Amino acid sequence: MDYTRLYKLIEEIPKGQVATYGQLARLAGLTPRQVGHALGTLNGAQARRVPWHRVVNAQGRISLRAEDGGEELQARRLRREKIVFSKSGRIDLKRFAWPGPFNPDEWL
Repeated sequence: MDYTRLYKLIEEIPKGQVATYGQLARLAGLTPRQVGHALGTLNGAQARRVPWHRVVNAQGRISLRAEDGGEELQARRLRREKIVFSKSGRIDLKRFAWPGPFNPDEWL
């Protein structure tokens, strides 16, 4: 499956904000699992360009990653962008959630 459209959508998430797998899935016409799979297939230059670290689960938590240390890397990147985690490891989605693209109709 070609995830180019999804990756372009993720590139719109600004620094300091996060989106959920479900939010992206609704906009891209996918399932949340497909979004997770698409992020898992990123590599090389594509992984450096697409801000995969800004995608979290519906509870505002970092999901487990297949590669060792992936969760810690994601948390470090988010903290660098001034995203704050609670003591339980959650991100306040009311505060840090991306409201979506400027023109959501182009994605739906």
